[in-house]
Amino acid sequence: MNSLELRASLGLAGIYALRMLGMFLILPVFAIYAQTLHGADNHALIGLALGSYGLTQALLQLPLGMLSDRIGRKKVIYGGLVLFAIGSFVAAGAHDIVTLTIGRVIQGSGAISAAITALLADLTREENRTRAMAMIGMSIGTTFAVSLVAGPLLAQYIGVNGIFALTGILSLAALVGVWLIIPDPAISRFHSDTEANTKRLPAVLKNPQLLRLNYGIFALHAAQMAMFVTIPFALIKTAGLDKAHHWEVYLPVTVIGFLLMVPAIIYGEKKSRLKQVFIAAIAIMTIAQLGMALALDSFWQIVVWLGLYFIAFNILEATLPSLISKIAPADAKGTAIGVYNTAQSFGLFMGAAAGGWLYGHYGAAGVFSFTSVLMASWLLASFSMQAPQAVRSVMFHIGEDWRGSPQQLSQQLSALAGVSEAVVVLEDRVAYLKVSQQTWDEAAVKQLIQATY
Repeated sequence: MNSLELRASLGLAGIYALRMLGMFLILPVFAIYAQTLHGADNHALIGLALGSYGLTQALLQLPLGMLSDRIGRKKVIYGGLVLFAIGSFVAAGAHDIVTLTIGRVIQGSGAISAAITALLADLTREENRTRAMAMIGMSIGTTFAVSLVAGPLLAQYIGVNGIFALTGILSLAALVGVWLIIPDPAISRFHSDTEANTKRLPAVLKNPQLLRLNYGIFALHAAQMAMFVTIPFALIKTAGLDKAHHWEVYLPVTVIGFLLMVPAIIYGEKKSRLKQVFIAAIAIMTIAQLGMALALDSFWQIVVWLGLYFIAFNILEATLPSLISKIAPADAKGTAIGVYNTAQSFGLFMGAAAGGWLYGHYGAAGVFSFTSVLMASWLLASFSMQAPQAVRSVMFHIGEDWRGSPQQLSQQLSALAGVSEAVVVLEDRVAYLKVSQQTWDEAAVKQLIQATY
């Protein structure tokens, strides 16, 4: 990476992390706090307040990403950060559950993830874009782990309303960061690898392999949100653990989950056993949900089930994007990711709303019976998935003045050893390839593309 690409990648990863910090920090403490507000005697309203963020996020993230193509990336990002800050301050000042829900709805309407990735694509060369996107992915994972520990600690000192105020301030700080740190792109164009193309939606929505993964991310995050409207109460009532000390449980289980995730992913990728690792993780997640449904009667039972949960969760969070990249058509990766992210946001909403209602009517057993069904159905569906090819996605720039046949060049590239799929998109000025991780000849690909200039 050159200095501009590194600056853009680190800056946008940091800005993305600041924004996600605002969402993650409240997860472990939200339900306990919300029940103290006026009108929150109905647990379903607590779940609705928690999940409402995901609903507006799901409805707006694709449209706002497309809007950024028309009016500019930074304008959409500025607007989204302002909305997120406004929602945070509304939530910080809420004295009743309705106002808190309104604040969460406004927070979710600042759906700028697609605009951020599009801006990153504008500012990075094709050969460095995967690395740049990985920086954002790492920032999200790190932020989530830190938030589970920091959330309860911050709530002890500044309160949950203070956390909301802090997230509003962080959002405004991120806005200043976009202005001062992130360079303006010399050229802003559509990128098939990061943005949704409405013309490619039918192919993505009809692909049974991608549909399985979309259902999976929906179920995974629905279970996550249902858990966070339930487990905090179990830690207090069953384990007798004050909310200020919940981090003492979350810290070890998240660390263990991360440490076991790394060798599992390496094994799956290097040995071409990603499907087996993936199914095993879903099975572990199903066991964790069943365990929570049947036995949350002691502190150590909660710890064991949470430990299994975070082992599975970390593996699945890491493998799902990789599987999307391997399975999606080479020229529709951005569209596939957009649909995937929308399914994830709907999962956040549905899980919190359903979890709150079920907890109010049937307790923790009802919540985790519901999530067990979600996981078991995903497990059954995963058995029939096709094992993903041992490939990775690469991109190469096509000369701005090139006027050859995209179809002919695609065929020539596909014929090279180690290339399983190649699509040249003239509008993007990019050749999108899926190549074998071991046998592809990068020099031959570059030579063929350069010969077309």
